[in-house]
Amino acid sequence: MSTSEQVLDSPSGWVAEHINRYVATDGDKGHEWRPGVFTLLLTTRGRRSGKLRRTALIYGRDGEAYVIVASQGGDPRHPAWYLNLEADPTAQVQVGADRFTARARTATPEEKARLWPMMTDIWPAYDDYQAKTERDIPVVVLERV
Repeated sequence: MSTSEQVLDSPSGWVAEHINRYVATDGDKGHEWRPGVFTLLLTTRGRRSGKLRRTALIYGRDGEAYVIVASQGGDPRHPAWYLNLEADPTAQVQVGADRFTARARTATPEEKARLWPMMTDIWPAYDDYQAKTERDIPVVVLERV
């Protein structure tokens, strides 16, 4: 991913505002989204458009790895960022002021059994989202390259 390429932020208004605050303050405002709930910025390459796409996601930690959930609020479809990572698992990540390249992978069923409760401790609504949809909501592991 080239640093000179234009990055398109989430089309969701409040998410775009969150991203703008996060970027403008180098993560000082936005990293902690709500008390005890931290977010990272994930930039993927669009699988069809080829454009860089950025969104903000709640995360947890598993050792050195970052963990995110492809919930999309319980929508029956996977979020676009997840489909983009399936097509190209290389992503740019910003956590606070720290920016790095990561490789993404979907957690194995064994890993998910361990990571899902950790993520629902951070954001209990993930259980509600899973109950709303028939799809198995993926847990994604981001490992620094």
